Amino acid sequence: MSFTWTPHRFAGGALALDVANSVVMRADPERRIDRYADATALDAFASAANAHCAERDLATALIPVIPDRRPAFIALREAIDGHFRAAASGEGTPERMATLLEAIAGTLRSAGHDPASLDTATAHSALRLSANTGPDRLKICPNCGWLFIDRSRNRSRAWCDMAVCGNRAKASRHYYRRKEESRA
Repeated sequence: MSFTWTPHRFAGGALALDVANSVVMRADPERRIDRYADATALDAFASAANAHCAERDLATALIPVIPDRRPAFIALREAIDGHFRAAASGEGTPERMATLLEAIAGTLRSAGHDPASLDTATAHSALRLSANTGPDRLKICPNCGWLFIDRSRNRSRAWCDMAVCGNRAKASRHYYRRKEESRA
């Protein structure tokens, strides 16, 4: 199956959330897909983030995570997802924050000071996100389950990407509404 990193896959609003969203259908073990299970997709993520990530500073292009640091990068991704998903659900705990900070510290220790490395940039993004984004701005898309930042003025954004998830939800409601009307 062919896969490409499209702008939709960077709908989180922060590099850390886009990395966490690399697991598709996370809540459904039967349909769960880890896009980083394929090393070529993980390598391609860095260049796609340069083009599509809302948070990226284009002055330094991201480079892929070196193979030796990939297990720590996956642990960072899981800590990011665990912490911010719990925070978005109103269930954040000091233990989840500690796990996130330990994963960030481990990544920064092993990755050194290379700001162009995807793992370093992701760790910095997670730090900025935890310090500067209130839990009322973090949301979980009701369609796909991805995390995203709601930057709307009145905090009313409902979907990670209106063009994809919003349209799917609206089309589904329309279908079922028409189906009910035809029965009546």
